Amino acid sequence: MSETHRPDFETRQIHAGSVIDAEAQARVTPIYQTAGYVFDSFDDGEDRFAGRGGRAYSRNDNPTNVVAGRRIADLEGGVDGIVVASGQAAIAVALSALAGVGDHVLVTRSLYEGTNEMFRGILRRQGIEAEYVPDDASDEEWAARIRPTTKALYTESLPNPLGQVVDLERLAGIAHAHGVPVVVDNTVPTPYLERPIEHGADVVIHSTSKWLSGHGSVIGGAVVDGGRFDWAGSGRFPQLTEQPRAGVASFVDRFGDAAFGAYLRSVVVLEYGPTVPPTSTLLLLHGIETLSLRMERHVANAQRVAEWLEQRAEVTAVHYPGLASNPYFGLAQKYLPLGAGSIVSIDLAGGRDAARAFIDALQLISPMTHIGDVRTLAIHLGSTIHLKLTEQERLDAGITPGLIRLSIGLESARDIIADLERGLDAAAS
Repeated sequence: MSETHRPDFETRQIHAGSVIDAEAQARVTPIYQTAGYVFDSFDDGEDRFAGRGGRAYSRNDNPTNVVAGRRIADLEGGVDGIVVASGQAAIAVALSALAGVGDHVLVTRSLYEGTNEMFRGILRRQGIEAEYVPDDASDEEWAARIRPTTKALYTESLPNPLGQVVDLERLAGIAHAHGVPVVVDNTVPTPYLERPIEHGADVVIHSTSKWLSGHGSVIGGAVVDGGRFDWAGSGRFPQLTEQPRAGVASFVDRFGDAAFGAYLRSVVVLEYGPTVPPTSTLLLLHGIETLSLRMERHVANAQRVAEWLEQRAEVTAVHYPGLASNPYFGLAQKYLPLGAGSIVSIDLAGGRDAARAFIDALQLISPMTHIGDVRTLAIHLGSTIHLKLTEQERLDAGITPGLIRLSIGLESARDIIADLERGLDAAAS
């Protein structure tokens, strides 16, 4: 293989970021189950704490976790990545690295409800204001909402649960014209189906518990630094462009394009400590190795299921951008040419009562709150994830009384459809 040849995605999902263990020459990344690392000498300890080389502590620099962060960053096309304890932790540390008391974040209206809760709750109590803007608002309206205190534009590439594909290139162009970075949660497509950095994103977030792991047995998150944003030119981020203390150069001066990732690891993650256990990271790495294969099956099953559901009288709407009838089909063709993910949400004609009958009749499909599993999962959103909202707030968010979210797994599509038919028959009766 020539030095200029870049391996394909399917190869990099197995090999990117990996290192051969120096002690035993182990081919599989070992679990480094240790809190810290022995210093070679007094001076070596000082050098490690000064950031001049060597590991100091596993809170932010465990070798197993480093491999996973590098692999995800490579697959996304970023320059650095760090894994943390959950997807929520990834959102929290990424935004905390960018914004503080009195700062402002622009947010697309279509978001996972757990993220909305964070914006309404802990981030607001920390003094960060989130302002929601309709995804399809005009360029002029988006630009008008940007303030001197705006520190990020936050969105999801393929929003959970309704799949309103976001026009990332448009939003990135608006944000960058005003010196604002774009933060994108790319959990649902994964980098196999969409790579937001290629469309202008500056920071990418994942809940690695979902498709990246794929097996439903771990909780984790990741943040990727795209390495393309002009932090110095923006003028909005003194934490990256000014000296942290006398005699120490700024993060931009020390780390260049990787300044955000370095700041995230050595300051925010170190201080908050949302560490993911390396045992969980090993399972994540094993999941990533088969990501492309699994996503191909997820997408094929989801497309077949969505097309079948669209023909059912018990279903008043199928929310899946892979359908030609979906209003986001055009954007899906642009941003998701390999497939529109594997979340299919449906509105049942009989509302909440039909949803109850549907859920209780399922035998193969698991009723639970999770997505991205090898198993097909179903959940009634109004009575669970969106329960804390008022009825009007749910309706405003598109969460109707009969809305069911399906995360389509890897079982036989025929068997998935048979169980869905069982549920729909119960809903109709």
